[in-house]
Amino acid sequence: MIPGGQPNMQQLLQQAQKMQQDLARAQEELANTEVDGQAGGGLVKATVTGAGELRALRIDPKAVDPEDTETLADLIVAAVHAANQNAQTLQQQKLGPLAQGLGGGSGIPGLPF
Repeated sequence: MIPGGQPNMQQLLQQAQKMQQDLARAQEELANTEVDGQAGGGLVKATVTGAGELRALRIDPKAVDPEDTETLADLIVAAVHAANQNAQTLQQQKLGPLAQGLGGGSGIPGLPF
């Protein structure tokens, strides 16, 4: 603070720049981190990045029944959903503290919290 109760603008700008760099670093780390989700006791496994990009889908041959493709489709959706839930948890762990440093989670476009 400068005398008179006014914030030091240079110091505020430096803090904002550091937070922006930290946020960019955390987002890059999320984009490179993979998390898994599974369904059907592991018959279907999905891998997504921490940013939610689907990277891999593994289907155990036991899950493939030509007479019942609906169950397989449900397992795939469930596995991808589970992986995305894990990615959101990772996002909150990595980005949550940064968002709070910017005045809480509200008002920051693109952040899910």
